[in-house]
Amino acid sequence: MASAANLSKADFKRQVAEDIGAFTHDPLGHTMYAYPWGQAGTELADKTGPREWQGWVMGEIRDHLSNPETRFDPLRIAVASGHGIGKSALIAMLAKWGMDTCVDTRIVVTANTEGQLLTKTGPEIAKWFRLAINNDWFKVNATSIVSTMPGHDKGWRLDLATWSEHNTEAFAGLHNEGKRIILIFDEASGIPPAVWEVALGALTDAGTEIIWLAFGNPTQNTGDFRECFGKNRKLWKTRQIDSRTVEGTNKKYLQEIVDTYGENSDIAKVRVRGMFPSASSMQFIAGDVVEAAAVREISPGLASDPVIFGVDCARFGDDHSTLAIRCGRDARSRPWKRWHHQNSMLVAGDIVLQAQQWHPDAIFVDAGNIGAAIIDRLRQLLPDTPVFEVWFGSTKVRQAMYNGSPTNVFNKRAEIWTNMREWLNGGAIPDDQGLKDDLTNPLYSFGGDDVSIQLERKKDMKKRGLPSPDDGDALAVTFAEPIAPRHVPGYVNPENYGSGGYDPYADL
Repeated sequence: MASAANLSKADFKRQVAEDIGAFTHDPLGHTMYAYPWGQAGTELADKTGPREWQGWVMGEIRDHLSNPETRFDPLRIAVASGHGIGKSALIAMLAKWGMDTCVDTRIVVTANTEGQLLTKTGPEIAKWFRLAINNDWFKVNATSIVSTMPGHDKGWRLDLATWSEHNTEAFAGLHNEGKRIILIFDEASGIPPAVWEVALGALTDAGTEIIWLAFGNPTQNTGDFRECFGKNRKLWKTRQIDSRTVEGTNKKYLQEIVDTYGENSDIAKVRVRGMFPSASSMQFIAGDVVEAAAVREISPGLASDPVIFGVDCARFGDDHSTLAIRCGRDARSRPWKRWHHQNSMLVAGDIVLQAQQWHPDAIFVDAGNIGAAIIDRLRQLLPDTPVFEVWFGSTKVRQAMYNGSPTNVFNKRAEIWTNMREWLNGGAIPDDQGLKDDLTNPLYSFGGDDVSIQLERKKDMKKRGLPSPDDGDALAVTFAEPIAPRHVPGYVNPENYGSGGYDPYADL
């Protein structure tokens, strides 16, 4: 760019516009050009450019938009981090690049709370728009930034959108076909499922540059932000950042947090290491327990361990029926089976086929929904196999093992889930994302007596945008009642070890 001293004001503005036009798909180049990095007397006098991780995000955007094969595919980037890494600054730099380099760009920025949006994210964006070399291109308002070009203030703009789970119009109307859309979630862990769901509608415009960015501390181990790094990780480019590795952070203070609470504490994970907590505050089963069970080697077990079928029943809607098979600590080696939108007779017939292969010692069936019909049919077709009905809502006084101690539980469903929770510390489950989500999604509370564990109801989970934990219930059902060890040949029966009177050929 020619020096401002050698150009008239009009020529200088024209030159700036031409220069910025070269950064249409290069946010890092734009950022280095537009701001007074290292210039004395400015707010950036002691800075040489964006931080490394900020440059990584900008590079991902550049590579995506520069490739004709991906340019009009939605680009989704999620970054989970500890404190102080410069998330709001990056949001501001990307917002400025996005609006500078594409006419009629639409940007919507939201955050977990109105306070975060209006007192932190919004002012940071306004600061970087003011610092830019072309700070006269847009007018900064309290909740919006709009083009100063006549006739473009409605379509060339950034909006700070506060959300409500019952009022998501700001996201539902985000369309800009043939141009550019940037959707930014700040402190994304706290943004509810309804907003994430409606935001998906912004990804449908054809021939449009669409960028969806989600940033935040990983404060919750469930929800849509967590799933960017879990079951939806194939859709998102992700990065988890330890604040201690980032330039310009207060590393002494961050290390004090780690030293005080421990490297593997949830506080250190969330506030420093950029890792999701082992469990949210009221999460019933911790994520690390489930992950360990999914990769744990299957122990040999005992020949006398009973084989138990657990059946969770559903008929219509998004729910499905599931058959889980467990033998001692092994719930993995025998394949599970699932049915969608199938009637009770078909499900019962398939279970019988599985029983002929695996010879269960007991079958436990959720008696709700179509379960009663399945139970009757199984008892008819498998007269020699015990088939038990399990009523989740039964509120007889019960106890279950919780952290190694007998604990009161509110109903039968809480009892079987509590027993399963204890078993997971040594059990092996399929490495299946749906099952892992089912096990970690439910929250817990306490019953009316304030001492009995109560598991979150399925209808309350659905209000949070979560599916019914059908696979989790199927495994839990296998813990409904104790089952006696199966008969084994005498030569493998531990009771006969060292018995001088035992005839090893008697079984023959």
